[in-house]
Amino acid sequence: MEKQITHIYDKVLKKGLTLSKAATINFLNGCFDEHFPLDSSVTYNWTEHIDDELKKTIADGIITVNGEKSYHVEGQIAEDEEMQFRVFDYGYRYALTNKDGCEVLHFPEPVIIYLYKYGRTPDVQKILLDFGTQGTFEYKVNTFKLLEHDLGELNRRKMLVLLPFMLLKFREEFEKERTEENMNALQNYILNDILGVVRENVGAGNLTVADAERLRNLIAILYRHLYAGYEECQKEGINDMVEEGLVLEMDIIEYEHKKEMAKQAEQVRQEVTKEVTKEVTKDVQGNLIWNAYETLQDVGKVASLLKLPEGDVLAALKDREEY
Repeated sequence: MEKQITHIYDKVLKKGLTLSKAATINFLNGCFDEHFPLDSSVTYNWTEHIDDELKKTIADGIITVNGEKSYHVEGQIAEDEEMQFRVFDYGYRYALTNKDGCEVLHFPEPVIIYLYKYGRTPDVQKILLDFGTQGTFEYKVNTFKLLEHDLGELNRRKMLVLLPFMLLKFREEFEKERTEENMNALQNYILNDILGVVRENVGAGNLTVADAERLRNLIAILYRHLYAGYEECQKEGINDMVEEGLVLEMDIIEYEHKKEMAKQAEQVRQEVTKEVTKEVTKDVQGNLIWNAYETLQDVGKVASLLKLPEGDVLAALKDREEY
C-alpha cells in the first residue's frame, strides 16, 4: 500500500516536471536560484539503475539545461534519514554514465522536496565522504519543505510545478475531522486560490493553456487520492463541486486565452493595415511629386505646389533614382 501511495506522488511530480519548457525553466530558476533564459534548452534524464539486489531504482528527475548544468529533483512524502544517500547514489550513477570519456565526474545539483511530514529534517542533509589519506569532502543536499511555504511564495518564485501538492495543506486537519468549515475551506482553496494562481500565470505567459490543463488533471488526481474517499465529502457534494469547478475553470482559462489571442491577432492586423496604407500613400505621393517635377523642373516650385517640405520632395525624387 505504501509503495502505491508513493507511486502517486512520484507520478504527479514527474508529470509536473514535464510541463512546458518555460514552466520547467521557471521552476529550476526558482528552486535553485538560477537565472536561465526561458528559451534555454531542456533535456530530461529519467535514470533507471539496477542495484546489487537486482532492484530497479528510478530518480524522480535529473534535468540538464543548455547541455551544461544538471539538476536532480527528488520528491519525498515522509521523513527519510537515508534519503541523502540515495540522492548521492543517483548522482554518482548519473555522473558515471555521462562522464563522456573524461576523468571528471560531474554530479547534478540536488534538492529533496519534502511534500508533507518533515519531523526534524534539516534545511541541508549532509554526507561526509572520507577518502582516507586523500581527505574528506562534505556532500550537501538542500531540502525544500513544501508546506513551510505558501502559494504566494511559489507564485513569486514561479515554482508552479508544485501547485498540486499544496492540497496536502489540509491533510492533517481532514484526518482528525471533516467539518463543514474545513471542507468549504478546502474547496475554496482549490477553486479560488490554487486555480487563481494558475489563471494568473497563464495570463502572464508563465504557463501555457496546455500546462493549465495538465495541472488541473494533477490537482484532480491528488484531490481524489486525499479527500474524495471521505464519506462527508461525498454526502455534502464537495467532490462534485470540486470536479465541476476544475472543469469550469479550464473553460474560463481557455476562453480568456482565445479572447487574448484574438485581441493580439487584431492588433497585428491593424498594424499591417496601417503599414500597407502608409506605403500606398507614399507611392501615390511619390508619383505626384515626380509628375510635377517633370513639368516644373524645380524642387521649390514642386514643394510649393504640393504644400510639402522641400526635403520630402528631394527624398521622393531620390527614391526614383532618376533625380
